[in-house]
Amino acid sequence: MKITINIECSPDEARQFFGFPDVQQLQQAAMAAVQERMTEQVKSMDPEALMKAWLPTGLREWEDLRKAFMQGFAGGSEKGPDPQ
Repeated sequence: MKITINIECSPDEARQFFGFPDVQQLQQAAMAAVQERMTEQVKSMDPEALMKAWLPTGLREWEDLRKAFMQGFAGGSEKGPDPQ
């Protein structure tokens, strides 16, 4: 035997029915703190330092990769990266 019951209620009504705590204020405060910290970090961020962190060996490898792709697409007519 199978019984199906459909209940229409909002998430707030379900939370209250099951006795879960209301965490909206806590969530809003936490998100405000996260937003404040992220805003402070963005203001103090130096783009050059960020690029060095993301690309610690510099852009030379990216340029070498681009040249290798161009050589492959052009059928080998372009000179490849320098072996330094």
